[in-house]
Amino acid sequence: MATITKISPLAPARFPDLPAIDGVRLAATEAGVKYHGRKDVMLAEIAPGSAIAGVFTRSSTRSANVLDCQLKLGATVDGQGLAFVVNSGNSNAFTGRAGDESVARICEKTAEVLGVPAAHVFTASTGVIGERLPDDRITAVIEKLAGDLTADAMEDAAQAIMTTDTFAKGATATVDGVAISGFAKGSGMIAPDMATMLVYIFTDAKIGQSDLQVMVSDLNAKTFNAITVDSDTSTSDTLLVAATGASGVDVTGSQAFADALHGMMLDLAHQVVRDGEGATKFVTVEVSGAVSENDADKVARAIANSPLVKTAIAGEDPNWGRVVMAVGKSGAEADRDLLTIRFGDVLVADKGWVSPDYREEQGAAVMKDEEITIAVDLGLGDASATVWTCDLTHGYISINADYRS
Repeated sequence: MATITKISPLAPARFPDLPAIDGVRLAATEAGVKYHGRKDVMLAEIAPGSAIAGVFTRSSTRSANVLDCQLKLGATVDGQGLAFVVNSGNSNAFTGRAGDESVARICEKTAEVLGVPAAHVFTASTGVIGERLPDDRITAVIEKLAGDLTADAMEDAAQAIMTTDTFAKGATATVDGVAISGFAKGSGMIAPDMATMLVYIFTDAKIGQSDLQVMVSDLNAKTFNAITVDSDTSTSDTLLVAATGASGVDVTGSQAFADALHGMMLDLAHQVVRDGEGATKFVTVEVSGAVSENDADKVARAIANSPLVKTAIAGEDPNWGRVVMAVGKSGAEADRDLLTIRFGDVLVADKGWVSPDYREEQGAAVMKDEEITIAVDLGLGDASATVWTCDLTHGYISINADYRS
């Protein structure tokens, strides 16, 4: 697998200080699933009575782990503890019955060691597709992980689930006496059809499973499902949220809690884009004036996923013609003579033609920034959408050309 040594230029200065969540303990260790000399398995122990919500990839070739989690979600029994077990280096996808058996063995071992039902163990695997998971290396370290469990190991856990990531991703929020902490991994194969790669969020809020599920599904659409790095949807995308209720603060129907959770989910989603394989630019694509939200989303994704647009951004070339191309191919309703395009605050095209006041050096100056906004107004209606992406550089090719080596 490609060795990643250079941290993304868009990375935050440091991993944030994540407050411990009452009712959650974590640990991480080296199991040698694929990597050597680095943590590659994490365990989270979650208190009895916690509510678990999640969203998963809708890929038709999703992994055995995803299928198992989907069956268990919403079927847990009150009064029993829960656990998350995650490995990096091998996705356990496209592994047939062997993949199912690997998941079962990991769940059974974890259940035995922690004293929880196997049906309460949620697993995930990320890495190379199509190679049998050496699950014996994972089960061999479960007892060690259980012995190392602590409330302040979120950064270790975040590091253990990384693949081509160049930095661990964490975020936190507090609201009305409730704490939320979480971490994510993701760098390539990012065009979610639910969530982004792997995301784990923990809170001490009190909320029922069904209410939490509705909230998470809704917020996911505006965060993890609104980013793209390379237009490829993973077989392993998993987002799980655990609410332990330990704070005693009931957040059912709380807009303040929903807003706080939305903010940290968006923070994590943006960090995934900032760590896009080979990325040097963080790009916001804003589309307005569409006849429907669906059309706005189509246009935003067409622009954000276009290799021609993304390579132009990498080369700091304000090639607005490529934006016009992407709008036209999106399949959304559009009228050439109503189209308006801006790069940052610079009006580039107005009502179907280049603005008479536009100068190439203005657009070029915007493209030199690390953070760029491309805004398109279709001039047809009131619907809008925003998608976040990054540029496409030679670094992306270098990473993926030798991913399995």
